[in-house]
Amino acid sequence: MSDRNQCLKENFIHFVKQLNLPSLSCQLTPKEVGLTPSALVDLFETQVTSRHLDLHSRVMQKQGQSFYTIGSSGHEGNAAIAKAFRANDMAFLHYRSGAFTLQRSKQVDGQTAIYDMLLSFAAAKDDPISGGRHKVLGSKALSIPPQTSTIASHLPKAMGAAFSIGLAKRLGHQGEMPNDSVIICSFGDASSNHSTAQGAINSAAWAAFQSLPMPIVFVCEDNGIGISTSTPHGWIEANYKNKAGLTYLTCDGLNLLDTYRVSQQAANLAREKQQPVFLHVKLIRLLGHAGSDAEFVYRKQATIEANEQNDPLLHSAKILLDNHILTVEEIIELYENMAERIEKIAEEVVKKPRLQNANEVMESIVPPSIESLPNLVSETKRQALFQHEKHNLTKPQHLAKLINWTLLDLMAQHENVVLLGEDIAKKGGVYNVTTKLVERFGKNRVMNTLLDEQSILGGAIGLAHNGFVPIPEIQFLAYVHNAEDQIRGEAATLSFFSKGQYTNPMVIRIAGLAYQRGFGGHFHNDNSFAVFRDIPGLIIACPSNGADAVKLLRTSVKLAKEQQRVVVFLEPIALYMTKDLHQEGDGLWTFEYPAPAQQSVDAATHDLATNISKENNASEENDLAVAVHGDGTDLCILTYGNGYYLSRQAEKELVKKGIECRVVDLRWLAPLDERGIIGHAQACKKVLIVDECRKTGSISEAILALLCEKATNDAHAVQRLCAQDSFIPLGSAAYHVLPSKEDIVKIASEMCLTSTKANAKAKA
Repeated sequence: MSDRNQCLKENFIHFVKQLNLPSLSCQLTPKEVGLTPSALVDLFETQVTSRHLDLHSRVMQKQGQSFYTIGSSGHEGNAAIAKAFRANDMAFLHYRSGAFTLQRSKQVDGQTAIYDMLLSFAAAKDDPISGGRHKVLGSKALSIPPQTSTIASHLPKAMGAAFSIGLAKRLGHQGEMPNDSVIICSFGDASSNHSTAQGAINSAAWAAFQSLPMPIVFVCEDNGIGISTSTPHGWIEANYKNKAGLTYLTCDGLNLLDTYRVSQQAANLAREKQQPVFLHVKLIRLLGHAGSDAEFVYRKQATIEANEQNDPLLHSAKILLDNHILTVEEIIELYENMAERIEKIAEEVVKKPRLQNANEVMESIVPPSIESLPNLVSETKRQALFQHEKHNLTKPQHLAKLINWTLLDLMAQHENVVLLGEDIAKKGGVYNVTTKLVERFGKNRVMNTLLDEQSILGGAIGLAHNGFVPIPEIQFLAYVHNAEDQIRGEAATLSFFSKGQYTNPMVIRIAGLAYQRGFGGHFHNDNSFAVFRDIPGLIIACPSNGADAVKLLRTSVKLAKEQQRVVVFLEPIALYMTKDLHQEGDGLWTFEYPAPAQQSVDAATHDLATNISKENNASEENDLAVAVHGDGTDLCILTYGNGYYLSRQAEKELVKKGIECRVVDLRWLAPLDERGIIGHAQACKKVLIVDECRKTGSISEAILALLCEKATNDAHAVQRLCAQDSFIPLGSAAYHVLPSKEDIVKIASEMCLTSTKANAKAKA
C-alpha cells in the first residue's frame, strides 16, 4: 500500500480517537430524516466497507492480483442515496458508486456483495456480473446494468429507460420495470460537461416540458475535480438550478443525514410527479483518480491533507457519536474488523481462475436466445391495416414502399416494436418510408424525437432495457457519427460485460450510401459504414432491392426479438424510389410484397447469426445467405447495395461481349456469408469485387482477404473496384469518385477477355 493510502487508512482511527472530527453542515437528527439508530449504523458500515475495498484493491494491484483501481473514496455518502430508492429502481451508475452498490445489496436477500466485488477486482471468471471481463459495478439481481464505456455515455440510455416506464404504462406493455419505477443515473461534475450528458439531460427536460412522464433522478456527484482539472466553483448549480423541465435539489454528500433526506425528496418527486430531478451532491475525492494517478502532481499537499480531514467517514462517525449511537471504541472496532474481513475474503478470491482462452472471453458477445412465440395477425386485421393501400397491394413496388409495408406488418405482429426518430411520424420521414404508420399505431409507437442522435440511440437502448424492441431511425448515415459510441460503447458491449444477463435488442434503420442525383454532398451521400464493421457481435444488413428488404427486415426483427441482437439496417437512399433497371418503364426494380411468414428464426439462420467469429454455414435457402443472379462461370461479381444495382446493369453489357456472369448480392455485411462467397467465387474463373465505399476501410478488403485465405482463385484472378478515397462532392462531380456501370464493364472485360485472348495465344 502506498504511503498516501496508508495515511488515509490510519488517519481515520487517529482522528476518531482524538475526537478531531469535522463540523456538520446542517444539524439534523436521525429521527428527523426517518433513520433509526440501527439503520444509521448500517449505512456507516456500508461506507467503511466501500473504503476498505478501495484501499485493498490497491494492495491487490501492487501484488499483481488486481488490474483496475478507480475507487469511491470520498463518495461513500451515496450509500444514503441507495437507501432512499427501491431495489428494483434501475440504476445506471458511474465508477465511484461502490457504496451505492453495497447498500443496495442489503435490500435484496442472498447477496454476497463484498465477495462479488473482490471477484471483479481480480478479474475472476466467477465474477457474477462480467465473468472476469472487466471490473464493473453491476448486478442483475440489484437492477444495476454494468457501466464500462466512455464518459457520460450511460446518460442517454438512462433517459430512454425512464421514458420507457411511462410508455409501457400507456401501451399496457408488461416490461422489465414496474410502472411506478424511478431511474437513477449517477455521474461526476466533470462528466456533466460532456456533450453526451448535456444531450441526455436536455432530452429528459424536453420531454418533461411537454408533460411526458420522465421519472429519473440525475445524481451529479460533485467532488470539484475531473482527474486533474478543477470544476469552477458554482458551475454545476449555475447550469442546472433553473433549467426548464428539471427540478434542482442539492445536498451535502459528506453528511449522511442530509444526503438521505434530500435523496428521499428526489425519489418522491420523480416517482409521484413523474418528472426529472437533478440531485447535486457535494462531496470530495480522496486519493488520486485511479491507482496509478499521482495526485500530488496537480494538487497541493495542504489541499490533499485538508480533504482527508474532511473525510465523509469522519462526518458519519461524528453523527454516531453526537447521537450516542456508537462509542469511539465501537466505531474503531467496526472499522478494523471490516478491514480484516475483506483481507480474508480477498485471500480466497485471488485463487479463483480467470478466463483461460479466446472462446471463454468471447462467449458472451452474442446474447442468449429467448423463447418467443409469433403473434399471428389475422388476414382480416391485415386487410384493415392495408386498407389505404389495397389498390396497390398486388402491384410491384419500389424499395421505400416495400420497407414501409414491412414495418406496418411487423408492428402489427409484434406489439412491443416501437419506432423513434426525427420526423418519422406525421411527415413519414424524409423519404416517406414511415408514412401512415403513426395513423395506424399512434404516437406512442411511432415517435418523433428531438434532433439529437445520441438521444435517439440511447433512448432505444433504454427502451430495450424495459422489454421493447425499438427500431430507431437515423436520418442519414453521416449523422450516426454524432452518436456512434451509443452503438460501439453501449449497445454492443452490454451482453459481453454482463455475461448475457443484460441485453438491448434493436434494429437501427439508417438511410445512407451514395448515388443520390443532384442532392447533398457528403452529409447526404455518405458512402462509408466502416464505423460498424469492427464492432463485435453487431449485425449489418443492406438490401439492394425491395424484395430482399422485406426478407432482411423481417429477419432483423426476429434476430432482435428472439436472439436479442443489435442490428444495423442500412438502406440505400438512391434506390428508395428506383423502379427501372435497364431502361425507363421496364419496372425491373419493383417487386411484389409477400405476406409475412409466421415462424421463428430457422436453425440455419440461427447458426449463421451466432457464429460471428467462426466460419459461417449459410446456404442459399435461408435469409442470411447471399443472393445470386445468374449462373455463369466466367466472372463472379461480389457486391451489395448500389453496387449490385450497377452490376446487374453491367451484366447485360457483359453478356453481349460473351462473358457469362453471376452477380452475388452480399445482403448481410456482418457477419459475411463466407461459405456462399467462397462457393460462388470458386465456381468462376474470375472474381470482381464491386464496392461503392472508399477503397481504404471498405468491406472489399475483408472479402479480398477471405478469398486469399480460403478460396483457390489465383491472386491475379481477383480484382476490386471501389470508390475513391474521397468525400462525396455535390452534384455531378460525385460520379467522378464512385464506381459506375461503365467502370464495371471496362474492368470485367479486361479481366475476362484479356485472359481469353492470352489463353488462345498460348494454345496456338
